[in-house]
Amino acid sequence: MTIRLLPPVLVNRIAAGEVIERPAAAVKELVENAIDAGASRIDITLKDGGQALIAVVDNGTGMTPDELGLAVERHCTSKLPDDDLLRIAALGFRGEALPSIGAVSRMRIVSRPPSSDSAWEIIVEAGQKSAPAPVGHAPGTRVEVRDLFFATPARLKFLKTPRTERELAVDAVRRLAMAYPATSFTVIGDDERVLLRLAASAEPGMAIARRVRLAQLLGRDFADNSVEIDAARGGFRLSGLIGLPTLNRVLPRDQYLVVNGRPVRDKLLVGAVRGAYQDVLARDRHPIVALFLDGPPAEIDVNVHPAKAEVRFRDAALIRGLIVGALRNALAAAGHRASSTVAAATVAAFRPGDGTSLVSTPRLAFPQPPAAPSLALAETANDFLRPAPTMAPPPIETRLGAARAQLHGTYILAETATGIVLVDQHAAHERLVYERMKEALAARGVARQALLLPEVVELDEAGAARLAARADELAEWGDALSLRERIETVCGTLACHTSVRAGRRLSPAEMDALLRQMEATPNSGQCNHGRPTYVALDLTDIERLFGRR
Repeated sequence: MTIRLLPPVLVNRIAAGEVIERPAAAVKELVENAIDAGASRIDITLKDGGQALIAVVDNGTGMTPDELGLAVERHCTSKLPDDDLLRIAALGFRGEALPSIGAVSRMRIVSRPPSSDSAWEIIVEAGQKSAPAPVGHAPGTRVEVRDLFFATPARLKFLKTPRTERELAVDAVRRLAMAYPATSFTVIGDDERVLLRLAASAEPGMAIARRVRLAQLLGRDFADNSVEIDAARGGFRLSGLIGLPTLNRVLPRDQYLVVNGRPVRDKLLVGAVRGAYQDVLARDRHPIVALFLDGPPAEIDVNVHPAKAEVRFRDAALIRGLIVGALRNALAAAGHRASSTVAAATVAAFRPGDGTSLVSTPRLAFPQPPAAPSLALAETANDFLRPAPTMAPPPIETRLGAARAQLHGTYILAETATGIVLVDQHAAHERLVYERMKEALAARGVARQALLLPEVVELDEAGAARLAARADELAEWGDALSLRERIETVCGTLACHTSVRAGRRLSPAEMDALLRQMEATPNSGQCNHGRPTYVALDLTDIERLFGRR
């Protein structure tokens, strides 16, 4: 067969298959163009999930007639002033989005620069463009995409239902909105239904503005049950909010990662987040995080994916270490704090529903006068109780209060100054034992013994080169993160099997000792599997249950 040059329309349709695989991808590209144009207001309209109509209107810089004609040609862009692909500062830079969309749809673009007296319109249908013509329009740009994929009907059968496609498109806008709180976003669906409305933040600082925007997008529960991240290393800065371990999801869809203002789905970043939560969350649960990573553009390659959904870092280990370290430090600083949603769910469970009581009569183990051993971890793995001098009963003004009873040999009931606390003794002690093991490892390392005969590890040339290249990095951190994570997994298993079991009767002093250790131990609000170790109920919540409020 003879080699030939493909027609431009076919080339654009091939590109559309890589860049525009569904309506959400078209929405993402058009909204990114609006952000790059400096828009402070972006309005999106979706009909039939975006297949019938996608309209994006902004108040950005607009385009002249000559620029309109170039904008729908392949590889025409204003976002690479120095033609330097190593220092990309804009969201869109390839000049592929508009010609790719126009190749598979009926597209109309109307644009007007703020300094111009009139707007201009251009129409592209299945890759064929018209000459720019004058029309009336406010300053800014309006892009209408109708009948998406009508020119490539085979792609239509790969689309999901209109509702699913609409949700994916809205999610694309949400991810961009997180990174740009100074811009207002509105998404309108079928029957003029408002799918998303976010006002531009007037807060003076980016950190506060992002917190407000994240509360709008992820809900008040996330805002109230998250900790702030702010860390730097090697020219990179990591900021944002991460949810407490007890505020988690079955799927990782509520993990938002933004690199230099670009929402991405990067395996390195997702893996680092999982590593940071490894010892506070079960493997089948996922945290809620919104992280913003900013660094030198020359150290980040954003040109590795057709849809710009992934990035590559020159020093991937640096980024992983920054994320894991920052998140672990923030979670440790949160102490024994647990999500307030745990208490809310508990109150909801006690509310009468079908008339059947949800509360059975517990077996109460009331405080008795015997001696007072503490729950301090001994040197041997199976010796949990070490005698200690008798101490005065703790006041209820402490964070977790004073133990009043043991329920079903499993739960500790404590009284605080403002309510009550119910503690799962096994989950709580499991966390205490685990944290003690981690402290011991940090202080003394893993116990080891020299082999009588050395074990020779053979590596091929490539493997030896990789190890040598990371020698300085391993020396800085002391060990590899993957090895550390595996050791922590073993410690977590040991902690689970060697902790105070459910059903074990504890003396009043033992229960109070457990509460005091929880107050002084990081991450004690959840066990190693991410389950809450205690539930705190305010007196006002209890009074509501009995109709006193």
